[in-house]
Amino acid sequence: IRIDKWLWAVRLFKTRTLAADACRGGHVRVNGEIAKPAREIRPGDVLSARTGDLTRTCKVLAVLEKRIGAALVPQYAEDQTPAAEYQRVRERAQNAAASRAPGAGRPTKRDRRQMQAWLDLPPPPPDV
Repeated sequence: IRIDKWLWAVRLFKTRTLAADACRGGHVRVNGEIAKPAREIRPGDVLSARTGDLTRTCKVLAVLEKRIGAALVPQYAEDQTPAAEYQRVRERAQNAAASRAPGAGRPTKRDRRQMQAWLDLPPPPPDV
């Protein structure tokens, strides 16, 4: 089966077009080699796909042609992504919430609450 179809079927990418574009862009590797969208995959292959900030690593357990429910994915793909990769993405998201672009204006109420949660500050007292 084509790699772009498999990546879409096991829900690594939201659409098959996104999976094919990632392959064309060199963001997908099969056994360490850059893969084109039409590359055939077999059980036992190890895939590495960059989706946004996260680089996910999966082992192909079985091939399939149709998209499946999220609960069935472990039957077809074994997630081998290191925990450090998930932690790196989590930390980057937390740091992005804490920083504001210069000239972005006054923080909104939502921004203020996010900053307080990030800094573990108690909420301000209510106005009397």
